Amino acid sequence: MLKLRPTILDKYIIRKFIGTYLSALLIIIGIVIIFDISEKIDNFVQNQAPLNEIIFNYYANFIPYFMNMFSPMFVFVTVIFFTSKLAANSEIIAILSGGISFNRMLYPYILSSVFITIFSLLLNLYIIPPANSGRLAFENKYVKKQFINTERHIHYQINPGEFVYLESFSNFSKSGMKFTLEKMDGHKMLSKLSAENAVWDSLSRSWKLYNYYHRVFDERGVQTITKGAELDTTINLTYEDLSTRTNMVQTLSFNQLNKLIDIQKMRGDKLVKFALIEKHTRLALPFAAIILTIIGVSLSSRKKRGGIGMNIGIGIALSFSYILFLRFSQMFVHSGVLPPWLALWVPNILYGAIALLLYRLAPK
Repeated sequence: MLKLRPTILDKYIIRKFIGTYLSALLIIIGIVIIFDISEKIDNFVQNQAPLNEIIFNYYANFIPYFMNMFSPMFVFVTVIFFTSKLAANSEIIAILSGGISFNRMLYPYILSSVFITIFSLLLNLYIIPPANSGRLAFENKYVKKQFINTERHIHYQINPGEFVYLESFSNFSKSGMKFTLEKMDGHKMLSKLSAENAVWDSLSRSWKLYNYYHRVFDERGVQTITKGAELDTTINLTYEDLSTRTNMVQTLSFNQLNKLIDIQKMRGDKLVKFALIEKHTRLALPFAAIILTIIGVSLSSRKKRGGIGMNIGIGIALSFSYILFLRFSQMFVHSGVLPPWLALWVPNILYGAIALLLYRLAPK
């Protein structure tokens, strides 16, 4: 049975783990910021972005987003680096020769990775969404071109039994062409409201319909027709629903994201895939720290000829392959091959199996 009370050796490994992890973060983030500035400097100058907004609205919010996105890579390279150094200096041999089992030696690594997992999960759920809000607002204002909705033949179920159709929508003029609102009871139509144009009124947060034609059906199927030049109507569909980028889901808290998913499912909105991918990525990504830590220790705990260069190369290759696989698994969602929850957990399942295999083969 493992003794779980931390020892001097545990504290030494934890200090090495967390210290190297934070050092790697600072170095890589510094390099990335330099490259990002060189890439976007023309946009900053051309659009006259204020220095305080660049620093506090963009890069202050960019750092936690980037740090969490590549956290698995940082964890893996960290474990590979300092464990390989321990092995090269024969410290692991001394630890195992002193009667400490490989399982017990792994204990402080797991503690450290669990701490990083919890920290990453908290970032994903509570810190990064509001940070993304500021970062994306800055990008939309100073870096990216204004979003243009080019979608045609837009269909939404805005409430149970209520269906909206727009032939096209322009977010510049906040108007849609060929508007239709149908209310159904099962297969029976209760009413149908049609209009040549629908224009969003930002002040009243309602739609102004022009050249409308309204048909209402009674229980016997007899219809009453009214028509006119202009009509104000409020429905469960806003300008923001039709004019936001798909990355808007990154700015929502976990509760807001779940509410959006419920609404989009009810509407039959195909953009629900992006919200589901964001939700399950937030939950799956942090646990990679534990899996990749086990792989890293198992790979680098054996002393090898040629130093630690080979281990670091393997570590970087595997960590990048994990991140690439995580991104590629999103294609399974868009293509409909796998449900979102499974597709985003497939990398963890696969690399978890690899971790188990390497753990069994690791030197005891």
